[in-house]
Amino acid sequence: MNIPLTPLRFLHYAERQYPNRTAVVCQGKRFSYEQMGKRVGQLAAALKAAGVQPGDRVAFLGVNTHRLLEAYYGVLEAKAVLLPLNIRLSATELCYIINDAGASFLFIEENFIPLVDSFRNGLKTVKRFCQLGGEPRADWLDAKNYDGFISEAEPHRLNIDTVNEDDVAEIFYTSGTSAQPKGVMLSHRNIYLHAMHVCMALGVENSSVELHTIPLFHANGWGVAHFLTALGGKHVMVPAFDPKVVFQLIQDEKANHFSVVPIMATVLVNHPDRKNYDLSSVKRIILGGAAASPTLVREVQEAFGCECFAGYGLTETSPTLSVSRMKPELDWEGEKKYAGEAMAGFAIPGVEFAIVDAEDKELPQDGVAFGEIVARGDGVMKGYWNQPQATADVMRGGWFHTGDMASIDKDGYVQIVDRKKDIIVSGGENISSLEVEKVMLSHPAVLEVAVIPVAHARWGEVPKALVVLKPSAEASEASLIEHTRGLLSHYKCPHSVVFVEALPKTGTGKVLKKDLRKQYAEHVPDATAVVRA
Repeated sequence: MNIPLTPLRFLHYAERQYPNRTAVVCQGKRFSYEQMGKRVGQLAAALKAAGVQPGDRVAFLGVNTHRLLEAYYGVLEAKAVLLPLNIRLSATELCYIINDAGASFLFIEENFIPLVDSFRNGLKTVKRFCQLGGEPRADWLDAKNYDGFISEAEPHRLNIDTVNEDDVAEIFYTSGTSAQPKGVMLSHRNIYLHAMHVCMALGVENSSVELHTIPLFHANGWGVAHFLTALGGKHVMVPAFDPKVVFQLIQDEKANHFSVVPIMATVLVNHPDRKNYDLSSVKRIILGGAAASPTLVREVQEAFGCECFAGYGLTETSPTLSVSRMKPELDWEGEKKYAGEAMAGFAIPGVEFAIVDAEDKELPQDGVAFGEIVARGDGVMKGYWNQPQATADVMRGGWFHTGDMASIDKDGYVQIVDRKKDIIVSGGENISSLEVEKVMLSHPAVLEVAVIPVAHARWGEVPKALVVLKPSAEASEASLIEHTRGLLSHYKCPHSVVFVEALPKTGTGKVLKKDLRKQYAEHVPDATAVVRA
């Protein structure tokens, strides 16, 4: 017997086995699995009635709500492809992504209506715009909001046997290392097996309660939408990260698990009101999205009295590749334990790791040799949307090339030691230095520019720009930062600008960013110097 592997089976199973169990808690609303299943079916039916065809891309621009969670299943029930959009992107970036994906339907959170209105005339394929919540007022929006759109539809239930497990189910855009975002295609099979393997790696319990502290538009929501549904767990939606809201939800819903990027963990640990809440239900906190320190792992464990460890993955891998739980036979103690749990960790079931040199030859896993980390696994993407050459480049030799430099020790633990290319990881988000440089070069006074990461007390690292001005041209640090903030999402923009006479280069004219990083390594900006938008 061969039943197609699709995440739709998770919801169908939960509906049958746990119809009266609470599935979702969202801003005062509660839905059972039976109710969630009905709403998902209504969304699928409404999309089909609206003319959405199999394979069409359906985009969502919104925060973590029950509606976006429903889309993870309802869009697939309609045999369409879900396209969650990053709310932190600029109008230019969103317009590019929606056009590149060829989305035909766009659901929009009320707060982002003005943003979409600013670029909607540049959209080439979107036929309908539907507001997710609130009363639609603009004449270019559907007269009914999301709830009105689905309310009169009879639930549609897809025959699982008609699903091709290799079809694309979701597309997530990542800047990666190029100036233009790339659409990561995750198949039904990718998503299904990733969820199963994460369940095994984490030992997810039946009826677990998990906070959605990671945005569902980011890297497949770290898989929570799927693996938690598979076991009938309770999804507690967190629309925006607010420490007091997180504490309150943990206390009220008896949350067991959540995942955060290191900066979020730091805020929670150091929040003065933390001790005013009952957080004893928390069993596990996972750190990811940026490098975690042993100190932070220790502080989280002491503050919450729970298990805390790091994980590693990419949008292209659904995303989890490894977790840094301690293997029982290792018996780490004291500082060694915290250091181990802060590593990228060892491969979850279904994943294989290797490290290779510049010629893609495998290197020893002795904890000393380091090279590019490559991976194979069931969660590795189908490929990049409409970019066959980029897909072939990263999939060469039957392995996915992560672009991260790492070592692997004799126990199988990965330690990330550097990035192969100049990606800046700030607050868990990837920033392409090439993209920032391109925007800065559009300023009439700029001749050359190199963007590098520098340490930042709050965000881990932030962009710093080294600028060579054109002869006789003038520009200030503030004017260049303002220029980039007008064209890019603010989190991508340089926090500081240094004017230099020339940039160090190789004989072939390539900027030596390694030298620049070394030169400016001790220039650490104050954590409060720039307020992030």
